[in-house]
Amino acid sequence: MHEFVEWPKTKRLFRDIVVTEKLDGTNSAIHISKGSAVEFPSVSFDAYPLKHGEFFVDGHIWYVTAQSRKRIITPGKTTDNFGFAAWVYDNAADLVRILGPGLHFGEWWGRGIQRGYGLDERRFSLFNTARYVEQFPMLENGMELEGGRVDVVPVLYSGTFAEAAICQALTDLGDYGSVVAPGFMNPEGICVYHTQTRSVFKVTLDNQDAGKWEAAA
Repeated sequence: MHEFVEWPKTKRLFRDIVVTEKLDGTNSAIHISKGSAVEFPSVSFDAYPLKHGEFFVDGHIWYVTAQSRKRIITPGKTTDNFGFAAWVYDNAADLVRILGPGLHFGEWWGRGIQRGYGLDERRFSLFNTARYVEQFPMLENGMELEGGRVDVVPVLYSGTFAEAAICQALTDLGDYGSVVAPGFMNPEGICVYHTQTRSVFKVTLDNQDAGKWEAAA
């Protein structure tokens, strides 16, 4: 006897979308969680690394972990990913204060990473634009930290799903170059976030949006 299997509720296509510039770097994330309150009466500091991935910030223990798309990473020649973990550890106290607890996904990009975008620095650009711009408006223009900066990916369109708006955003990138790195004329493409399905889709300018296996054929 088979059990009843329900057909999932069909989502509506014409709901809000957010179109952002797709950055050609390396997918990264910072996981921050708050531990217990700790007093150090004989020591006068408000931020200090205690051990690997553990930091004392403003009277509390905080656990800070860096990751790439596929694994946890730590500072070191063979354990890091383009220096992202080292940057996270060097700026752990500031990142705790800026982002707070949670799993923060973004792109680590810039000097020496993929396209490079003609930059002399590296940046960590957060993906969830609604969350970070609403809760942390200072991130919209970026915040400079030691060895790089943290900001939010630029929004190219926000509104009801419309193929014309998506195509226009892509055309503008191709014609006028990168929004996040003005003057760089070889941007990768766009990401489209559909708010109802909570799904992200990408459209690239390279090889007319062909996948890597298609482009190589």
